[in-house]
Amino acid sequence: MVGKIDKTPQLSLFEIPLINFINTEHELVVLSHKIAWAEVENNFRKYYSQSGRPSVPIRTMVGAILLKQIYDQSDENFVDRWIENPYWQYFCGEVVFQKKKPFDPTEFTHFRNRIGKEGAEELLKISMHLFEKELKVDLAYVDTTVQEKNITYPTDAKLYRKVLIQARKIAQKENIKLRQSYIRVEKELVIKQRFYRHPKRSKEAKAANRHLKTIAGRVTQEITKGLKLKGIKSYDEKIGIFNRVLNQTRKSKNKVYSIHEPDVKCIAKGKDSKQYEYGNKSSIVYSKEGIIIGAMAFTENLYDGDTLVPQLEQVTRLTGQELKQAVGDRGYRGRPIVNETIILTPKTISKKATATRNKK
Repeated sequence: MVGKIDKTPQLSLFEIPLINFINTEHELVVLSHKIAWAEVENNFRKYYSQSGRPSVPIRTMVGAILLKQIYDQSDENFVDRWIENPYWQYFCGEVVFQKKKPFDPTEFTHFRNRIGKEGAEELLKISMHLFEKELKVDLAYVDTTVQEKNITYPTDAKLYRKVLIQARKIAQKENIKLRQSYIRVEKELVIKQRFYRHPKRSKEAKAANRHLKTIAGRVTQEITKGLKLKGIKSYDEKIGIFNRVLNQTRKSKNKVYSIHEPDVKCIAKGKDSKQYEYGNKSSIVYSKEGIIIGAMAFTENLYDGDTLVPQLEQVTRLTGQELKQAVGDRGYRGRPIVNETIILTPKTISKKATATRNKK
């Protein structure tokens, strides 16, 4: 059920409306007046049910999402700072100064899951409509990057240990008795595995790594049998991830680099400082004025040229106009025209031209 903000509250003796003591020419006040909040609430109302406990108001959540991105705040930091900032409160639709947190930080995750991909595009459209007079889509710039995930540097030993820890938690929660927990053995093997780069201890470290994999496989098999006997199927997906970790080799495709983020890909960037990045490929399109008019994330590690079709379709969907020309780097070579959009890429300079330029 959609929650609502009381726009005409009964003020007490010591409550003063925000509008009476904030600067009405502040950038956030001006920005809040440019957004059609009634239209925003109508567009997002379809993601809520008609019954149940009232939710956090749509104006509050959408305003919080926009502010969080503008000021580059984490979920927890934003909620803590919201209490002390009257301009943030006014932007989110509050009438009087609030002394309590607007919601729990986990509400951000629930809201993102609620609106999904379609709702995320609605949020992008809100920011685009603020620049309607400047927005021109005859020419735009397109680029891809890696959206890094919050995961530790993946190694086989770390993954095997995480499988052990999470498998033991499942066994404890579902009352599955294990023949051995391997807690003490695991600690000893992790210490031995730490010195895998030492020339005199590398053999011992490799043996410890193999032993970790063996005991992780044993515990996984035990909980799999225990869950089957009890008829519990809610852990099938997680156990499938455990088995992928245990069965993958160095040359395996679609490897698992994180148990809590199994879709993470290892993407080679060719940088001297950072050879590989772990995350998902993302594509961004921005206009000549620097306004972002398209943004997408891909679960697969696609060639840059293959991201153009869905990306340009999103730009057309959001702006209502067909992009005439797009400028990209050499990663988009081989795609001169996509959906009637001309793709401009820099040409490779020949060796003869390079030699002539060096002589000059």
